[in-house]
Amino acid sequence: MQPQAVRPPAVAGRFYPGKADALSRDLDKYLGPGADSAEKVETALGCVVPHAGYMYSGHVAGAVFRQLPARPAYVILCPNHTGRGAPLAMMSSGNWQTPLGQVAIDSALAKSVHEGCHLVTDDAAAHSDEHSLEVQLPFLQRMVKAFSFVPIAIGVGGYASLESLGRGLAQAARRSDKPFLVVASSDMNHYEPDGITRVKDRKAIDRILALDPAGLYDVLRREDISMCGYGPAIAMLTFAKEMGAQKAELIKYATSADTSGDRSAVVGYAGIIVS
Repeated sequence: MQPQAVRPPAVAGRFYPGKADALSRDLDKYLGPGADSAEKVETALGCVVPHAGYMYSGHVAGAVFRQLPARPAYVILCPNHTGRGAPLAMMSSGNWQTPLGQVAIDSALAKSVHEGCHLVTDDAAAHSDEHSLEVQLPFLQRMVKAFSFVPIAIGVGGYASLESLGRGLAQAARRSDKPFLVVASSDMNHYEPDGITRVKDRKAIDRILALDPAGLYDVLRREDISMCGYGPAIAMLTFAKEMGAQKAELIKYATSADTSGDRSAVVGYAGIIVS
């Protein structure tokens, strides 16, 4: 049997610490005290979490991950910042490496996702240098320990394709004997003054809290909101609604100005759990 290919970390030492001990200390800081015993949203189906460098958005992501129930598998959706690879690019085999060890891709679940949405293509190129999915794995490694996952990078912008992916994920969930949770990796509005970003982000967040993927798509265009992971968020919301989601809760919101102090051009970060 040939060894499974390993996707090495692309942003360790830049977006988060490259050494296991330093990374573990940072994760514990961002997850907060008593993370292992914190109350969990047991009915959680999906979430939105940011993907900036941990010093900027780790506290928002940690506030979400500390409340997520442990699942044996996750589907992690991210935007494709590099432009490489297929429009809906999945890796269906192998392992991803972080400073905390390797995480296996769930090949059976990946096959089921492809059967549910044939637009998804097996393509590692989209993932080779993409940071927005990688930065989620250490949080799951710290909180869940043993799990597998399916990585999907989204470079397509049309609503119909995003809706098709969400429905395909729901089909896979109904067929699977292994419950999974969908993580949508996204930052919010980019590089406008803090006051403008907070107003724009609230409009997008309100559509997510209303479980309204079409409304989110529309408001982003109408209000010129530069939410980079709207594709993952729309697919996750579609999936959650198909699976009977009843509510969404804003767990934490911040902008980069809360860390840097520079309010002239910020990025927004929202942490949301859908259940």
